[in-house]
Amino acid sequence: MTEESRKKKVSLKVILICPYVALVICLAVAIGLLSYRTGTHAVKTVSEHLLQETVSRISQAVDRHVVGSVVALKTAFPEGLAAPTSIESDFDNILTRLWIATSLHADPNNYVYYGNVAGQAIGLYRHSDQLGELRVKYRAEDHRKRFQIAGLGGVPQFQSVEEKLFDPRVRPWFQVATTTQKDIWTSVYIDFGTLELVSTRARRVLGADGSLAGVVATDMSLRSLNEFVGSLNISPNGLAFIIEPNGDLIASSVSANIRTLEDGQRVRINAADSGHPLLNRIYQQLQLELSEGTDNLSVKTFFFVDDKGERINVAFDLFEDNAGLKWINVVALPDRDFMGGISQNLMLTVMLAVLATIIVVLIGLRILAWVTTDLNTLSVAVDKVGSGFVEEPITIRRNDEIGMLAKSFQAMQYRLQTDHLTGLPNRYAFEQMLNAAIEKAKANPESGKFAVFFVDINDFKLVNDCYGHDAGDQALIELALRLRTHVRQEDFVARYAGDEFVVLLAGVESRSDLIPVRKNLEVALAQPLISLEKTISIVSGAIGEAYFPEDGETSKDLLVCADKRMYCHKDEIKRQRKMDLSPECNTKEAVRP
Repeated sequence: MTEESRKKKVSLKVILICPYVALVICLAVAIGLLSYRTGTHAVKTVSEHLLQETVSRISQAVDRHVVGSVVALKTAFPEGLAAPTSIESDFDNILTRLWIATSLHADPNNYVYYGNVAGQAIGLYRHSDQLGELRVKYRAEDHRKRFQIAGLGGVPQFQSVEEKLFDPRVRPWFQVATTTQKDIWTSVYIDFGTLELVSTRARRVLGADGSLAGVVATDMSLRSLNEFVGSLNISPNGLAFIIEPNGDLIASSVSANIRTLEDGQRVRINAADSGHPLLNRIYQQLQLELSEGTDNLSVKTFFFVDDKGERINVAFDLFEDNAGLKWINVVALPDRDFMGGISQNLMLTVMLAVLATIIVVLIGLRILAWVTTDLNTLSVAVDKVGSGFVEEPITIRRNDEIGMLAKSFQAMQYRLQTDHLTGLPNRYAFEQMLNAAIEKAKANPESGKFAVFFVDINDFKLVNDCYGHDAGDQALIELALRLRTHVRQEDFVARYAGDEFVVLLAGVESRSDLIPVRKNLEVALAQPLISLEKTISIVSGAIGEAYFPEDGETSKDLLVCADKRMYCHKDEIKRQRKMDLSPECNTKEAVRP
């Protein structure tokens, strides 16, 4: 073989091998890019839900703080209760109510106090379940005396007299409460004793003649709220914070909310001066988002690119109550916290493809089908979720990043279709199940008829009013379990809204078959609640039914029919009782310490 022939032979190998290798590498790169693009789309959708869910959790935590202040004031001085002209004349009753008020939500409302227009004052600060500090003065010119009190009904033991004269009438909480007939919050301030952020909720109290008699107030410490925000495990570089509209920090997971100056004075920190670069930049972008105002603001998301070229995803929400409290909850998540795995997967795919060209050639087509099928399935499911079809099934069974993503997606689907309190399917899931049952019955009339029960818990408001919302939640969980355990396995029970439940009964041959089922549920719901510390029996259930197809051939018609019959049943229960459905409860006895 001549030298020229050898050159031609080598050249031919190169011509045959190089395009083939290049094709395999290009194919591997294409797979990696497809994986990256589809995975990015899916992960960003899931991350957006994560941001919104975290913001909602913060709003719920704020609400739990605020609701304790509302209950504390109503307990200390119930609406309609005329204040005495002198604290001394009604001392025992006031002390009893203050003890109960500080027992309801000890964290953060362990200090409730009252001052009147005569300059008298009384307050109770709870150190523990059985130990409190009573602060009282009967004359405007007197200094407050401090007593230790052990338990409700305990005899106050004198401790000391305050050196500084305390006049409630000149305090900000007293003055601001006299300007409105509703509850009102003072500005957030630094408490001189605890050196932590505090806000005070106050309400004017009228005398027997309808004139201003005094002001009742309670302090809400923001320490536990700040600790809650700091404990949120969002992501390695994610952060969360709460601010007032002017930017002053209420709580933050990455910075303090109070700064000590050189002269020892402690001042609040504004988000623009937090010292945390990412928090500062997020606040700058947030101001642009809020430039149009905060009225009717709901959970909103946006993103921006920071100075390093990284995308920062942000979600925020406005918490506002009827007493003037207005805070903005913010959660942020950098792209690198949830895109790192996908980027690494892309690089690994390309490198392995280059180093194992022969293996890729042999199994490439199979890998391509294996990977793209699941990715396309996941992408279609994500798109459908974005369009509102949260029930789109996912059948991916993998143990890699895509499998983990699919499991996260399935968990998200479950949360979107499940009532977080009772664990039952929610309203959306029920409506989807009902529509599916209607379509199945229309397509195959021989498949069996079905019925819908609409269940409303009578007098449930009494549980919340008498025992608190936490007790109401436990009662709902117990009632949901009763409904689920008193119907067949194939029947579908869901929480519709508030204290309303719905049941889809499958395979009901005639309307008369509903009678024993309904009676069984009525008996189950009428049993005394055992979820509280003591058994109570102030609730029952009103049930309305709708039978398909006699009562309607659409989900709307069936639900409307069942709802109307439920209200008829409620009226019937009311007539049988021959009493008002909303009797008064003894708050003092019902509240648990």
